[in-house]
Amino acid sequence: QVQLEESGGGLVQAGGSLRLSCAASGRTFSSYAVGWFCQAPGKEREFVAAITWNTGRIYYTDSVKGRFTISRDNAKNTVYLQMNSLKPEDTAVYYCAADIFPIFSRTVVTDKNKYNYWGQGTQVTVSS
Repeated sequence: QVQLEESGGGLVQAGGSLRLSCAASGRTFSSYAVGWFCQAPGKEREFVAAITWNTGRIYYTDSVKGRFTISRDNAKNTVYLQMNSLKPEDTAVYYCAADIFPIFSRTVVTDKNKYNYWGQGTQVTVSS
């Protein structure tokens, strides 16, 4: 069993920064990919970014490129999402998800239905 726990959300003004953390436990994660997704009220859960644990391959959705950075600390079994230049439209609950993918491709890792393990989410609110 895999457990994921997000932290680091909060209220920030537009232009500010937050760093989200996703701490994983339960097994060795060297073969897992981890994705960040966000869900705003009344909207579908959307892909934000993803990273492999072992190779560090990364994908971002276009709207966060240049503003968000996903990274990992294997020693701490933790994946981070550094969020800079935040905009009111970034307001959402942010979830991390994990799973093993034979092929780490954009088509696969951007699909929320491919992930079996999810955290409980952390709220990010950006005021204008």
